[in-house]
Amino acid sequence: MVSSKDVAKLAGVSQTTVSRVLNAPDRVKKPTLDKVLNAIRELNYVPDANARSLVGQNSNTIALLSGPLHNPFFVDTTTAIVNYANEFGYKVNVQFVNDENLNEAYETAIGTKIDGVILSCILFDDPFFDRMKKMNIPFITYNRKHKNNDHFVEIDNFEAGYLSVKHLVDLNHKKISWVGGPLSVSTFKHRYEGFLQACEDFQLDIDGAHILQTDTSKESCEAALMTLLDLKNKPTAICSGSDSIALNLLNSATTNGVKIPEELSIVGIDNVEMSQHGMIQLSTIGSVSERNLGLLAIEQLIKNIENKNNPCINITESVKVFERGTTKRIEQS
Repeated sequence: MVSSKDVAKLAGVSQTTVSRVLNAPDRVKKPTLDKVLNAIRELNYVPDANARSLVGQNSNTIALLSGPLHNPFFVDTTTAIVNYANEFGYKVNVQFVNDENLNEAYETAIGTKIDGVILSCILFDDPFFDRMKKMNIPFITYNRKHKNNDHFVEIDNFEAGYLSVKHLVDLNHKKISWVGGPLSVSTFKHRYEGFLQACEDFQLDIDGAHILQTDTSKESCEAALMTLLDLKNKPTAICSGSDSIALNLLNSATTNGVKIPEELSIVGIDNVEMSQHGMIQLSTIGSVSERNLGLLAIEQLIKNIENKNNPCINITESVKVFERGTTKRIEQS
């Protein structure tokens, strides 16, 4: 069995440094941190605390790796996950993670004694997924999924991207743009693929200038909107890769005097609670059942923990259009 001593030897550091990386990574300089994390991944090292949890008494603790709180989707899902877990006697160690600090978040999560992991920050081609399977800890991803296509709860993201275009085409829009997020994650990748397929099926002439990928921040969404509004052939409608992006676009449009939906229609994907607010009324694509994805995922994870197994849960929720006030029919041109 691989030990911390083996990790220290491979990384060329002391065992104390390995312990510090696992328990307080923010106190370790980045070059050293990277060396230790690389050694851990190469050796597939399972920290002692976690190894004990596999054979010993349950910790009644679940690790949640959530996306950043500037996205209301993660506000909704984190709340649902924590509340449900608490009802069943589990405490939840929550980390709000950006894609840039995924590795540190992973090591922190599995470096403590836990009964299961629930995460929404997995990349489409993420080696951490295979590590989790080898460690035999119950885990599930939600919203995003791995290319292995198991252990996930999601909405039909391809269909969501497709329906966002179809909704606008049904309202007579032909000049449609896409503002999405990083294609390194399944959510945006598959929504974008659905968007492209719909554009092809409906014979829309969409050039590269009308397709923008952002880092989903407020600033990058605003920059994307300004780029589109400066085009000679500017869009009459925008498909957003998520409600979070759509809300940022709405805010920026309003700030810059663009009338929604009279001058520009915007549709999102996710149907977060905020999209239904009376002062927002965002048209969006969401789950037919309207069930919270975080809640669906934590229900499955706790079943797996208490049944002492880790089956491949594959749940894809069907989607539909929720037409509200940010999209409008235009006259045929």
